Amino acid sequence: MIAARPGAEFAGHPKGLYVLFFAEMWERFSYYGMRALLIFYLTKHWLFGDGTANLIYGAYTSLVYITPVLGGYLADRYLGQRKAVLFGAVMLTIGHSLMAFEGTGGQADATINIFWMALSFIIVGSGFLKANISVIVGQLYPRTDIRRDGAYTIFYVGINVGAAIGTILAGYLGETYGWRYGFGAAGLGMLLGLVVFVIGKPLLLGKGEAPDAARLQSPVAGIKLEWLIYAIGVASVFVIWALIQYQQVIQWLLLASGIVLLLYVLRVSLKLEPQARDRMLVVLFLISLNPVFWGLFEQAGGSLNLYTDRFVDRAGVPASLFQSINPIYIVLLGPIFAWLWVALGKRGMEPSAPAKFGLALLQVGFSFLLFVWGANSVGVGIATPVLFVFLIYFFQTTGELCLSPVGLSAMNRLAPKHLASLIMGAWFYMTAVGNFVAGKIGEATGGESGVATKEGTLAIYSTIGWITIGVAAVVLILSPIVTKRMHLSTLKDDDERATA
Repeated sequence: MIAARPGAEFAGHPKGLYVLFFAEMWERFSYYGMRALLIFYLTKHWLFGDGTANLIYGAYTSLVYITPVLGGYLADRYLGQRKAVLFGAVMLTIGHSLMAFEGTGGQADATINIFWMALSFIIVGSGFLKANISVIVGQLYPRTDIRRDGAYTIFYVGINVGAAIGTILAGYLGETYGWRYGFGAAGLGMLLGLVVFVIGKPLLLGKGEAPDAARLQSPVAGIKLEWLIYAIGVASVFVIWALIQYQQVIQWLLLASGIVLLLYVLRVSLKLEPQARDRMLVVLFLISLNPVFWGLFEQAGGSLNLYTDRFVDRAGVPASLFQSINPIYIVLLGPIFAWLWVALGKRGMEPSAPAKFGLALLQVGFSFLLFVWGANSVGVGIATPVLFVFLIYFFQTTGELCLSPVGLSAMNRLAPKHLASLIMGAWFYMTAVGNFVAGKIGEATGGESGVATKEGTLAIYSTIGWITIGVAAVVLILSPIVTKRMHLSTLKDDDERATA
């Protein structure tokens, strides 16, 4: 257990967890509020076709998840996680604020360049914030603390409280009163997250600080290293601004950088002692499953969002508000799953992390097959009953709770301390690949005409559902072998982690 300072805990967890909970809650408020509107903003305001809009959506979300690899590296080596999160929050606040400039619409409108710039600030800001705030959560606990999965699930509930509120508020304002109002609300939410993180610094108990504070303040070419890193971060916005407009380049970037990242992690792993090396191989196995899960899951903001808008009996409810179903389920089911893992763990019955991943894939695959069955059961020309929208999100949510918080915990638990942020960044990198895969799947639903049809979308959903269930079966069969490679019985706490 943690040797906590007096009054340093609340409800069985360090108070710092709740600072991170609320900071991430507001950040997710802004991100998911904007995400709920993005596909409609692309198709209805900037007038992109369905296929192109889905590809832009996938490219954007993939870059949001790939930049944490670099942000994690810079935090590990120089900034420390806390300063990286703070800088990222500032960049995100600027990005979401720029989204409020909508212009007159259409791709000939010069204001679209402000839109690309807004996306770029959000992408870079996410790179500095996303992996590092998750790492700070893990630093609050010893590596063998049985509360870790529960802590990450609580943290995950915070993410989804923000996502639910942001989706409802920003979605409603954006679709009812105008895009600028929805995006403006998202920007305000990010500003609140920044304020919470700054005020709550003392409760983090010194976690996430720079590994070498003196080096960070040392001059490089006449500029403090810390400020040089910030300057590089700002300059990278302009690189992303050019990149986001050429989505096919991102595809090759993901492939090339993925190979480099894999080779680097393998090279580092080979230098570790045998058990640590085995754990790193397990890490690689787990993160390799991310593209499969998120490729399906992220249809929510893209093709499934468009399908809900056009082919579901919504009874007049704005389509973007249905994006709140998943985070609301997380809020309701998250505490149950947190309790379940702890209860099963005390009885020695908790599924291993690899088994949980297999269950996650099984559920997300099944959700699409169920949705296809429900849509086809009423006939091609009849709107899909809204019940099946709730059902597809339900099974995707239970799958998500078996994979995402568990994965965050496993990355932090299995990775050596000096590689913690890099591995967390690699986790988000493979999530980035999954988001781009989601964009390609969404592009396929658009067909040759570029406009998605009900029949074409359902055919794609059926195919990806069956493929994912097949992958899930393989993972469940291999899970006992993979679990042995985790060497959990010999996992020890770092002295530094065991003292708060």
